Amino acid sequence: MKSNLSAVIIAKNEGQMLEACLDTLSFCQNIIVLDTGSTDRTGKIAEHYGCKVVSFSHESFAKLREKAASLVETDWLFYIDADERVTPALAKEILLHIEQDDVRAMTINRENVCYGQRFAYGNWQNDLVTRVFHKTALLGWQGEIHESPIFTGEALRLQHKMLHLTHRNTRDNLRKSADWTIKEAKALEAATVRKISLPLILRKGVMEFYRRAFKHQGYKDGMAGLIEALVQAMNRMIVYIQVWELQQKPSLQARYEKEEQAIKKLWREEGKLR
Repeated sequence: MKSNLSAVIIAKNEGQMLEACLDTLSFCQNIIVLDTGSTDRTGKIAEHYGCKVVSFSHESFAKLREKAASLVETDWLFYIDADERVTPALAKEILLHIEQDDVRAMTINRENVCYGQRFAYGNWQNDLVTRVFHKTALLGWQGEIHESPIFTGEALRLQHKMLHLTHRNTRDNLRKSADWTIKEAKALEAATVRKISLPLILRKGVMEFYRRAFKHQGYKDGMAGLIEALVQAMNRMIVYIQVWELQQKPSLQARYEKEEQAIKKLWREEGKLR
């Protein structure tokens, strides 16, 4: 049974993950894929499944969410990422509340799979995302990186979980870090006047590892849990290293341009080779 529901996927170069995600969305009336600049088969895979594919790029995740919502023609919309999977039980629960029309937003608990293991600790177990909305209740999104929805009414927390196949390997981790750490660094740099020091960078990493591995008991997820805590600590340090970069006056780019100009000057003055 299909209902008055559109699935919305914001994707870039998700050819490896998209097809399996689409296989779990047969309960949706429509599927919209907002392609933010893919160079792989993402668009072709989406078209093969009959999705509506729209190309749109923006630095702000909130703007991407809002653009995707503007393309929805059904009464309900469901945001889902290409690396997330809906179970039949979750689909039935979503459809039941849509049929009963007893809520205006639904929150889902994601079960995270990192390094091939389902995590039950490290604060991954508290990963709640509000993703299903009646279109009239969704007013917009706020936040450049960790965006959050603005909506009217209360959100109902669903009983069944959604699977999140994230951090599949270190290479995947680093690629994602490169995308979001600079955005978080820019937001931090704009919000603080504090100069970044090496002790501060190290302290941020150590505290992030402590929180993930011990405070939230990530060590109970075994070696994978400890490695993930370490990766998150590294990410935190990378954010603050990039804040340090942004604080440099003159900027790093200006310094490299100065070096380039110096080399060009040398060739103009001394470059006549015999």
